[in-house]
Amino acid sequence: MSKKSVKKVVLAYSGGLDTSVILKWLEDEYQCEVVTFTADVGQGEEVEPAREKAKQYGIKEIYIEDLREEFVRDFVFPMFRANTIYEGEYLLGTSIARPLIAKRLIEIAKETGADAISHGATGKGNDQVRFELGSYALNPDIKIIAPWREWDLTSRVSLMEYAEKAGISVEQKLGTKSPYSMDANLLHISYEGDILEDPWNEADSDMWKWTVSPEEAPDEAQYIILSYVKGDIVAIDGEEMSPATVLEKLNELGGKHGIGRSDIVENRYVGMKSRGCYETPGGTIMLKGHRAMESLTLDREATHLKDEMMPRYAKLVYNGYWWSPEREMMQKLIDESQKTVNGDVRLKLYKGNVIVVGRRSETDSLFDESIATFEDDAGAYDQKDAEGFIKLNALRLRIAGKKK
Repeated sequence: MSKKSVKKVVLAYSGGLDTSVILKWLEDEYQCEVVTFTADVGQGEEVEPAREKAKQYGIKEIYIEDLREEFVRDFVFPMFRANTIYEGEYLLGTSIARPLIAKRLIEIAKETGADAISHGATGKGNDQVRFELGSYALNPDIKIIAPWREWDLTSRVSLMEYAEKAGISVEQKLGTKSPYSMDANLLHISYEGDILEDPWNEADSDMWKWTVSPEEAPDEAQYIILSYVKGDIVAIDGEEMSPATVLEKLNELGGKHGIGRSDIVENRYVGMKSRGCYETPGGTIMLKGHRAMESLTLDREATHLKDEMMPRYAKLVYNGYWWSPEREMMQKLIDESQKTVNGDVRLKLYKGNVIVVGRRSETDSLFDESIATFEDDAGAYDQKDAEGFIKLNALRLRIAGKKK
């Protein structure tokens, strides 16, 4: 890509050191106009300071957007309808935010007449893949600038030196800097680096930001009722809430009871293993509740088909293929299955645990007590039928057994 061909670029901008250096570097190296885009996806920090910083650097077109409702409604909720979990443990908090950011980068590029976009993901991580696969799916002709793959600023020291020469402010917003590389949104917060780079080391107790330790959680359990319509939570304890508000409330409840901590060594798409710690309190509650609701209202084979599809779906999200035709095809099938996933689930929250204690559906329950009962079923189920069923299913086993 010729640097002269880039006249205007949309930068995913946080206002921190890395993206502020990138902003200046784009102007210096590409001699282009920069548009900044800062997304509020529930990271828990003020995003407006990014506007002031961008103004200080002479940026004329500045986008600051609250995307929390869109994030949960159009990305988190659809993913949880599939009961998605990567490699048995990771609830994909970072992964699922990237397609939304890529979508807005492409839309803003169109709105502003920009011919390129840029991001601050490094050449070692998954996020570069997620941002760029999503962007190319939505605009095959977009130019993408990934400074970490181009420049010779290979350490934080070199970044600081560049910032000092360029007159970029490097003071820390909160006074002290976490030793960890962190990413947060409304679904989770992640921690990597520092002592976590040795997978034998236990994370420091003061690292966790959203959850108390299970040992310090209340000694008294808390019961909550989640109400579902077509697989999505619409109310907590009878109070109707928007998607983002649902997740905010569940994060609060889960954090209070020490729910949602995980310590994982995962397989990155780029080929390496990576150790990370995650806090996903609301998502952990959502997964448990949704599976309980489906257990009552979803047909057996539909349930099993979803379970077979889920690892493939999870890998697509993790690897950055949210906007792929195969993910969209799978989503249609998953959403079709959710038409009957309506009702209430009662959960018990206690010292790091989410325990299902009840589920009900007035309209879509497939649980028939007259058939399932251990008492007299008044002829609803003829137990003699089971003999023929077993013999037919045992036929191939018996034939094979005679050959041994």
